[in-house]
Amino acid sequence: MPKIDIATVPERKGTGYPPQFNAPCADRIRQRLGNAGGLTDFGINLMRLPPGNWSSQRHWHSHEDEFVYILEGELILVENEGETVLRAGDCAAFPKGTSNGHHMINRSGAIAVYLEVGSRALADLTTCSDIDMMSSNADGRFVHKDGTPYP
Repeated sequence: MPKIDIATVPERKGTGYPPQFNAPCADRIRQRLGNAGGLTDFGINLMRLPPGNWSSQRHWHSHEDEFVYILEGELILVENEGETVLRAGDCAAFPKGTSNGHHMINRSGAIAVYLEVGSRALADLTTCSDIDMMSSNADGRFVHKDGTPYP
């Protein structure tokens, strides 16, 4: 049956970032709905972002389109051009190859819930805009922008 029982989908708290970059995102919770449904061409994550947390480090993708849809709460989208408020029913799209680094911050007093959708291009390189970090979908490792691995 294609129906996914969300209650059975594992929750992952925090990120896989090196420890020095995880703190702003430490309490975010992700459920990989696409994986639970056996999808391989694109991913869909159900995200819960508590007050004060970031969705990720600010970043952009070389070969991966990304889309978010806000289900509950309010988030601040931070991009190169500044900040935009996103509320339930709002969405945002981030085309691959544009170096417009983005992430969301929950500055409200309530948890925010959103869907995050992205392609799964093996060639994708994620570049962080504000810190010295990149990662490749090919191996999932986090490295400095010069390619040196993090310990």
